[in-house]
Amino acid sequence: MTKIKQMDCRKFNEKLEFYLRPQSFPLAIKMLKAGDSIPDKTKVPLRDLNKRIAICQGISIARRYGWTIAMGEADINCPITKIVFGFEKASEKYYSGVACAGMYNASEKEGAKTEKECPKFEYGKYEKILVAPLFSGKFMPDIVCIYGNSAQVMRLLVASLYERGGYLHSKFCGRVDCADIVIETMKNKRCQVILPCYGDRVFAQTQDDEMAFSFPYDEAESICRGLEETHKAGIRYPIPNYLRYEGEFPEKYKAVMNDWEKS
Repeated sequence: MTKIKQMDCRKFNEKLEFYLRPQSFPLAIKMLKAGDSIPDKTKVPLRDLNKRIAICQGISIARRYGWTIAMGEADINCPITKIVFGFEKASEKYYSGVACAGMYNASEKEGAKTEKECPKFEYGKYEKILVAPLFSGKFMPDIVCIYGNSAQVMRLLVASLYERGGYLHSKFCGRVDCADIVIETMKNKRCQVILPCYGDRVFAQTQDDEMAFSFPYDEAESICRGLEETHKAGIRYPIPNYLRYEGEFPEKYKAVMNDWEKS
């Protein structure tokens, strides 16, 4: 059994690549406080790209380009994201539900419930979010996030339950999935199945066949063992379709066979 060292992100990435074969890079994500340094060659959107972006865009850039991205208040153009990550103060206008009303919810009343339930960091706790491909091994992540199809996410789900049993319970809203990926996972210290939200699809160009799975990096060893052991037991990706059966062919094909039998 391979034991993943706490700092060995590269080795863990190799295991994920072998057992899951994801189309985009598994990600290391860390929340930075004031004064925390960022790795060399990190892209800061406003400084290096001359653009402000949404956090989901930064996540997509990291998983598709292989770049390391650090995003703070000045780099982010999504007002809801700034609030939930604690980069800006939540106002009465935000908690009124106005941003949800008529789009995600029927009225401000229902929208206020949605905003209240959205996971949040307290204002000022963190200064930046740092995202990098896990293979870079540039820092110890708070969480790991992997995008894949539903079968790949299922493999991660099964692996996460291998040593604990039971069910995994996740919550969904269809909105602000960056909060589910990072904040919900960090605050509750548990794995999450992520249903990409509308903004993730529009701005980060996440595709219809993609889902995601996030988990605290402290779970890396357990998930690795779960992937290894369930793979040995036959739960694998790509899914090994059952092919040992005898197919039926059209009647016209059978006519050819009958002609052989007559000769």
